[in-house]
Amino acid sequence: MAEPKRGPLDGVRVVDMSTVLLGPYAGQIMGDLGADVIRVESPKADMTRWAGPSAHRGFSPIFMNCNRNKRSLCLDLKKDGAFEALVEIIRTADVFLHNVRLEAVERLGLGYDAVRAIKPDIVYVHCVGFGSEGAYAGRPAYDDIVQAAAGAVSLNRLIDPDEEPRYIATLAADKTTGLHAAYATLAALFHRERTGEGQFVEVPMLESFTSFLMIEHMNGHTWEPPQGDYGYHRIININRKPYRTKDGFICIMPYSTDQWRAALRLGGIPIADDDPRLQTMGGLARHFRELYGLLADVTGTRTSDEWMTLLSDLDIPVMRVNQVEDLKTEEHLSSVDFFEQREHPSEGIWRSMRQPVKFSATPASVRRDPPGLGEHNRELLLEAGMSPDRIAQLEASGALHHLAPTD
Repeated sequence: MAEPKRGPLDGVRVVDMSTVLLGPYAGQIMGDLGADVIRVESPKADMTRWAGPSAHRGFSPIFMNCNRNKRSLCLDLKKDGAFEALVEIIRTADVFLHNVRLEAVERLGLGYDAVRAIKPDIVYVHCVGFGSEGAYAGRPAYDDIVQAAAGAVSLNRLIDPDEEPRYIATLAADKTTGLHAAYATLAALFHRERTGEGQFVEVPMLESFTSFLMIEHMNGHTWEPPQGDYGYHRIININRKPYRTKDGFICIMPYSTDQWRAALRLGGIPIADDDPRLQTMGGLARHFRELYGLLADVTGTRTSDEWMTLLSDLDIPVMRVNQVEDLKTEEHLSSVDFFEQREHPSEGIWRSMRQPVKFSATPASVRRDPPGLGEHNRELLLEAGMSPDRIAQLEASGALHHLAPTD
């Protein structure tokens, strides 16, 4: 029998001492790609273990969705022997990932210089709220704080200045920065593969999320002096919205001038071939608000299915507006088996989302379900060369902690 193909990060070991969502999401991505990810927690555990309904303590929905493909080590670093146990794990690692504030991690004896002394070629990834050279260095930061600082909560005011600021209804700053942390780690590993040199990598939330948001919204202020306002005009358009049909809502996205002309004619709007609004992309840009408004006026004349058929036949991008509860049975996601039902050893049947990126030679995979707190203590320390007697002493002293699902 042929050996199963392994992910592109097979053989890489990540010590993930991060908490909440940003770091654990980055760690899960690396785990999906084949890395051996060791999730290190204190006996208090990551707060996301308790965030939401669960069959047993420590397995909340958020935790389940960003901690697969990891093994759990739970250490009380205030107890004798716990730090030494962690050192033995770090000796075997390629990556040390955390989001502990600098002063606190230095007090723990786990700053970059200390960890580099343990493993000279370590890729040390520090996720922070604000870059260490900036005015806000060292401040605590969570998703809401960074959404506010980056201007995300005020994006709706680019459309309607009378609107109150509003958070984006997802943990956008955490997850965006988690993606930055994942690619930054991979780049540092690639550098180490070429040179043998590890390094310190800082991943700041505010800078990462601001760069993500301002790609299009810098707009005229890209230039000095400015050549226009902030905000990409097609996006900050009060008429750019899902359109009501006879039986629901639909998204229509004509892009070229020809597509706009065809879509409007389908709605019964007489559009001349030489309509100045539809001659160039620049003409479109100047009239987006008006054109989107015309679409909104006519979509109610047909059902969503009718629009899907008519527009798809003309290769005009169109999609029904799904509710989140529709996604489990959505046609395309179902056809690619995106939501995979798995059986967790303690939690029963659960729904996992497949790693979305496909590799032809080194496929991603789900090899482990999310772990219980301290589930792999003994296994990991035995692998690191610690004797069974020493592990038993650490368990007896409370330096090692394990929370059984039924506790």
